[in-house]
Amino acid sequence: MIKQLCRAGKAEVAVLYRSVLLRIFFIALLAFQPLLPVSAQAQGRRIPLIRDAEIEALVADYARPVLKAAKLRTNIEVILVNDRSFNAFVDGQRIFVNIGALMQAETPNEIIGVIAHEVGHLAGGHQQRMREQLKKAQTLSVIGMLVGIGAAATGAASGNGDAGAAGSGIVAGSSELAMRSLLHYQRSEETAADRSAIVYLDRTGQSAKGMLTTFERFSNALSFSGTRVDPYRVSHPLPRDRIATLEALAKKSPHFNKKDPAGLQRRHDMVRAKIVANYGNLGGLRRMFAADPRGLPARYGEAILAAESGSPQIALGKVRALVSEQPQNPYFQELLGDTLIRANDPTAAAAAYKKAAAFDKRNSSILRISYGRALLLSGGRNNAAQAVNEIKSGLRHEPEFAAGYRILAMAYGQLGKTGPADLAMADMHYYSGAYGQARVFAVRAQKNLARNSADWLRAQDILNVTEKGGRRR
Repeated sequence: MIKQLCRAGKAEVAVLYRSVLLRIFFIALLAFQPLLPVSAQAQGRRIPLIRDAEIEALVADYARPVLKAAKLRTNIEVILVNDRSFNAFVDGQRIFVNIGALMQAETPNEIIGVIAHEVGHLAGGHQQRMREQLKKAQTLSVIGMLVGIGAAATGAASGNGDAGAAGSGIVAGSSELAMRSLLHYQRSEETAADRSAIVYLDRTGQSAKGMLTTFERFSNALSFSGTRVDPYRVSHPLPRDRIATLEALAKKSPHFNKKDPAGLQRRHDMVRAKIVANYGNLGGLRRMFAADPRGLPARYGEAILAAESGSPQIALGKVRALVSEQPQNPYFQELLGDTLIRANDPTAAAAAYKKAAAFDKRNSSILRISYGRALLLSGGRNNAAQAVNEIKSGLRHEPEFAAGYRILAMAYGQLGKTGPADLAMADMHYYSGAYGQARVFAVRAQKNLARNSADWLRAQDILNVTEKGGRRR
């Protein structure tokens, strides 16, 4: 457009200039629309999430005291991302932690430090403030474009080519200025979150040494890559700078040399063993626990590997040895149930899942729904009816658990209850974000449900929501 202006004759300049102004005005209107929060369903489509009762319980226990220290509600959802890189982030209401961060962190303190940093963003309202800064940056960019285009138009009208070139430079420079302004602000937010994390860790009597270990890891990775980084064009302070800033603060704490409790370290190691085993990495498992190859975490990983490799009979021997050692461990019972399912013994699996759900102090919906699924696979009308009760119990605890509704639909299908089965499928698609399919099943469900019953009204709710505000696909 700048080139077009410079080539235009004097008579055309005013018309083109007004046209550009109108276009920029409409671009600005679009740019200044509020950034809508990403829904759970949309997050699920874009980010590969995983569910695991044991890992979720551990990370929730890591986060709870930090959230309390930050004076935030302690039931903020922590979501696991199926990504092997070391990362975590927030979306304003939830904390996302990569599985890779848990696998690479050798101590609980490292993960707790990461969570403390993310809680710093939540407590500081950084996402909302970042939106405001984004608007300011967009304003700077738009104003710069207006000024630049005005200079170019003036140069074209007067026949001054230098003025036109200067106008082009102003337009390009305004975008660079806006970007640098936004990145500078984001780096300041990261620094603020680091400092807040130190405060929260101190309040909870925990060390900040894990945070420094994490930044050392990032610094080493950057050094090994040989990449030269412009510190003004990155969104986070450079790791070495973060270490220098935080080390003095961290070492002032009386808790700096405090180690994680042995029980918490054991739980952390069990989770690391589970993750690396589920990736099928026997070599990684052996390296991870080379110092204690016959310890409980190493044997736990070996049992999972055996189950995942298609050797259920070998796996059963390993899993039952774990269960005999800790019969009230809900996750050993869960693994036993998983292995028995693979061994085509759903009735025995149901008994294991039932124990897992009973021993689970967190009342995980995952274990309850697994129990219902095993009952369903066991066959028989009574088992199907009991499966409905167990699955609905799990869904009451976690109503957005989309996968649970599919199993509920199967259970209702076995009982010949078409209306409730279609409603369960509508719920599954709704919570998965597939609103078009949710509407199809909601319409089908209403045809077989008593009008104005609770289930009929739920189907109507799905229709109303997806028609007014839902995205269809």
